[in-house]
Amino acid sequence: MIDTRCGNERKGSIAPWVTKLAPRGFPVSRVNQVFILLIAAMLNLGCHAVPENGAVSQKAEQNAEKNASDIKATGNDETRAVHLRHGVDQSAGGLSAYIVTISNAIFYLEKEGGGLSSMLDTDGVDWIGFHNVAGSGWKGEYRGFPNAIHKQDGSYFHAMNAGTEPSTSRVTIETPEHVQIVFTSGNGKWQANWDFYPDRCDFTMTKVSPGYHYWVQYEGVPGGLMDESDFWYNSADNQRHPINESFIGDLPSPEWFAFGDAKSPRMLYLLHHEDDLQRGAEQLAPEQSEDKHPDNYVSRPYMTVLGFGRSNKDKFLNTPRRFSLGFVESTGYESLEETVSHLIAQ
Repeated sequence: MIDTRCGNERKGSIAPWVTKLAPRGFPVSRVNQVFILLIAAMLNLGCHAVPENGAVSQKAEQNAEKNASDIKATGNDETRAVHLRHGVDQSAGGLSAYIVTISNAIFYLEKEGGGLSSMLDTDGVDWIGFHNVAGSGWKGEYRGFPNAIHKQDGSYFHAMNAGTEPSTSRVTIETPEHVQIVFTSGNGKWQANWDFYPDRCDFTMTKVSPGYHYWVQYEGVPGGLMDESDFWYNSADNQRHPINESFIGDLPSPEWFAFGDAKSPRMLYLLHHEDDLQRGAEQLAPEQSEDKHPDNYVSRPYMTVLGFGRSNKDKFLNTPRRFSLGFVESTGYESLEETVSHLIAQ
């Protein structure tokens, strides 16, 4: 129903509701009428401007969710090139994590197991997709990076699942250009450094249990989902290969692998900094110098299985080694080659 009371009043007269607003004994002149009308208008505007408490609460929640989503998706931070915070990775099952933001990625480093559970690009897409549901296998619990120590004097440096043993950690460097987190296995026999820079993350195995071996693996989902639109490059040639094509052998130095998705404008690269050929081996006879370590890639229905120093289920790395991973904001081979050359030169 429309209130027509004001419409029935004679133009130029003082409306009865205005007279009622005036204090008793207060003369309602034209000037006073204007002030009263202004006050009434302000009160009326205020009533329409303030929503109900529920609406305010709902809007605040929506804004908070959007802000949190924006932070996770873009990693915007105006004061730091590398930013560390502490939280949980909800997509991994609510596990505690070091959350490290760099220029084009957000890393979730699970605090107890010592491996990456998530790695988000600037579109908020997770290229790892770990979660800790027992029995999920390739669909969740097997995924991660580096997944390095498996039944070799323990099982360490994997986001915490039913088969991972706990490690301890400490932040040793925290500056705007560099964050370092050191993990030590529960038995004290293994140690690794995680170094985060504005353009990448480095994983370095610094202590190896004597007599044991490890591998370094990327078991994840290029572009957020393993499907036929995914592809890979590596240091063996400059050709794009379909995701279901395997690579069996030893990568030529510098050893690197990269994964992409036809629906994504970027690729994820992984670089092994040290050459597999042991020092002095080039002086041996050919039959004696075959001490290179295999670097195999095979696809699974729901994730990649790239292993530096891996052949089938055998592990071959037994010395300290460094690996880098990050995003290249391109899908061309030339960009990968340029990025790797830059890292090797450092």
